[in-house]
Amino acid sequence: MNHKQKRKLFSILGILFLLFLASGFILFALKQNINLFYTPTELFAQNINPKNAIRIGGYVKDHSVQYDATGEKVIFIVTDRKNELTVEYQGILPNLFREGQTVVVTGKLGENHILKANQVLAKHDEKYIPKSIEKEVKKHDT
Repeated sequence: MNHKQKRKLFSILGILFLLFLASGFILFALKQNINLFYTPTELFAQNINPKNAIRIGGYVKDHSVQYDATGEKVIFIVTDRKNELTVEYQGILPNLFREGQTVVVTGKLGENHILKANQVLAKHDEKYIPKSIEKEVKKHDT
């Protein structure tokens, strides 16, 4: 191998090293956002710092939604059908929010394992079909 080939080889190896290093830094910086949410069971298995914001995903437990007298504050239970977590939220809930529906809640864990939520996202059922399309499908099925 002559001097020119060695220089090219070291240049290529240097560039590859810098790319791997940059990729490692990016993945390390995004590490907290890689996991979309914890389930209540996963949350209880973790040692979570109450100062950290967390995301919890699960189902809104049937008959658990309670509004205060003003209607601005709501308390409900998120469950993964194994464990449950009480959520307290003040604000306007999404239109798709209802009992039995899946939600992702962002907030901080307070005392007595009550999540003080600052954001509630409701997900629609995967079997959702808009009514107009459902009517068309029924017409063609009959």
